Amino acid sequence: MAAEPITIVPDEVLTGEAVALDVQPLGFFLRALGCLIDVLVGVAVLLLLAWLSGWLLGESIVSASASGIIGVSVIVLVTVVLPASVETLSHGRSLGRLAVGGRVVRADGGAAGFRQALVRALVGVLEIWMTVGAIAALTGAFAPRSQRLGDLMAGTYCQRTRTPALPPAAEPAPPVLNEWTAVADVSRLPDPLARRCAQFVRQAAQMEPSVRARLATSLAAEVTPFVSPVPPVDPETLIRGAVAVRRDREYAALQLENQRVAALLPPASPTRTAVR
Repeated sequence: MAAEPITIVPDEVLTGEAVALDVQPLGFFLRALGCLIDVLVGVAVLLLLAWLSGWLLGESIVSASASGIIGVSVIVLVTVVLPASVETLSHGRSLGRLAVGGRVVRADGGAAGFRQALVRALVGVLEIWMTVGAIAALTGAFAPRSQRLGDLMAGTYCQRTRTPALPPAAEPAPPVLNEWTAVADVSRLPDPLARRCAQFVRQAAQMEPSVRARLATSLAAEVTPFVSPVPPVDPETLIRGAVAVRRDREYAALQLENQRVAALLPPASPTRTAVR
């Protein structure tokens, strides 16, 4: 049986078993903000070490001939050794990336190691420190995953580690309307009005009681002409019941449509291989 090719988008991350990973790269502006935070921390450490070396020279603890060696060592420590060490020990994180919710990983989604961190730090001396971030910004603006030059040379990118919170679970119809939901007709409810009612249900808990009651009364007056039969309940209960019935019936209709489409499709091939 012929193998069925799998369509791979350019930015998709594949494991060695040709399994696509659902990961998202960190955006350009968040990467720039994280890099700025790391640079500011590095400058603070550099100033602290410069002050400490100046104090040592002033106290004649070290000879003046060693000042040049100390200066070069401090620069190498701040620009190369410290970033590479922090990134290796924290598995791709730094203070800036922790602040923006990012982590450096390999191009295949695996954890970056010391080699990748060292390459990124060495190239970062040129593209971040010597050019004030100009090369990094120019490269990141056009790279597919907002990768700077060090990422392209090390085979890494910055992965988003913070995902948006899931919306709260939809509330069922109030128990007092259990019998009504079986016979209610809300199909004539206009879509814009239904969206306003659903928004009211989601935000009702954060509203002031007076505002909540006023909005519920106003929405119930608009909903009543499109609901049959009209249950003898308060306005907010009516709105919650209409929203729940409409949502449940639309969901059931989508499930039925998916089942019908699945029944029309041919059976999937038992073996699939990725074409690279």
